[in-house]
Amino acid sequence: MFDPARHPNAALIGQADARVRLATPALLIDLPALERNIAAMAAFVAARGRGVRPHFKTHKSVEIARRQVAAGARGICCATIAEAEVLARAGIPGILLCTPIATVQRLRRLEALLAAGADLTVTADNPAAAPALAEIGRRLGRPVRVLVDYALGNQRTGVADAAHAFALAGDLTAHDGIRFRGIQAYAGPLQHVATYEEREAQGLKLHAELKAAVDGLAERGLKCELVTGGGTGSHFIDTLPDSPFTEIQAGSYIFMDVDYDRCRLRPGSNAQPFEPALFVRATVITANHPDIATTDAGLKRFATDGPVPRLYRGAPEGATYRPWGDEFGRIDLPKGAKPLAVGDAVECLTPHCDPTVNLYDEFHVMDGDKLVALWPVDARGLI
Repeated sequence: MFDPARHPNAALIGQADARVRLATPALLIDLPALERNIAAMAAFVAARGRGVRPHFKTHKSVEIARRQVAAGARGICCATIAEAEVLARAGIPGILLCTPIATVQRLRRLEALLAAGADLTVTADNPAAAPALAEIGRRLGRPVRVLVDYALGNQRTGVADAAHAFALAGDLTAHDGIRFRGIQAYAGPLQHVATYEEREAQGLKLHAELKAAVDGLAERGLKCELVTGGGTGSHFIDTLPDSPFTEIQAGSYIFMDVDYDRCRLRPGSNAQPFEPALFVRATVITANHPDIATTDAGLKRFATDGPVPRLYRGAPEGATYRPWGDEFGRIDLPKGAKPLAVGDAVECLTPHCDPTVNLYDEFHVMDGDKLVALWPVDARGLI
């Protein structure tokens, strides 16, 4: 259990010059930027008549989830039953468990959550789930709310096509312990298409496929009150007037990262409406070579499934950063640049925000150079 009072940087909370005194490596949130990003997405989707149900896996923080709900989010999505438990204990409303539940143990945990009053909807992509979910509903005396998970351009989870969606919805609604709410369709590969134009072209094709499935369900008497999916990369496309989505599940917009920051998320001049708000601060521990500096933040401090971290503050223009072993980072300086010295600090934009967050126990919440708070990464390490 994370104890802020015992953290090496706890004494710096409230100090106006804390940034330069932080023990590192440290995961930093730029609080004003975070708040602007949360407000910007909430206002954008509301203006387009849609909702946002942000993904908890991005930050795993109850405090951030509360701020998103307070700003108008319909609730919070989560990827695991453990995340749902954390959210439910915190009293977060509108929890959506996006991953199908496939084991007896997790079904028991789901039942315990619902019995305790959690405001929770689940997903299913296999008819074998229907009897078990229905039995939970009957034991509790109220139906379990279920969405059909549809594989929209992404075969990770979800039924393969509209015909299977119709069949599964029919299986679900045949049980009196289940309440069918609609459909989930997350197009994961669409999120990181670099150019807006290509992303829109692909997205509109997927919209047509999803609309056909939603319309087909309606023709069978199964109205979708909720059509949920999409993300940061497709948020503009998924809220166009003809989009079938009623809400989007964007997550990374609150932080941004190297991959999303280089994408054009919208057409026109406002192609990047969200600000970088998450950084790893590292300290130079060796500088014995003229064009190289070694830091204290290596492979164990950055996700490695995407691009390398991007130097954002503290290094000369043109310098680059990469992990250089478990505990070390390497800064390569451009020719002629002023060398970095031992004790100098740099800050990197994270390469992939979600798995980078999962490497830390806490966020250092900054307002300029002031350390405002230490927020725990509440759902880290839970299964």
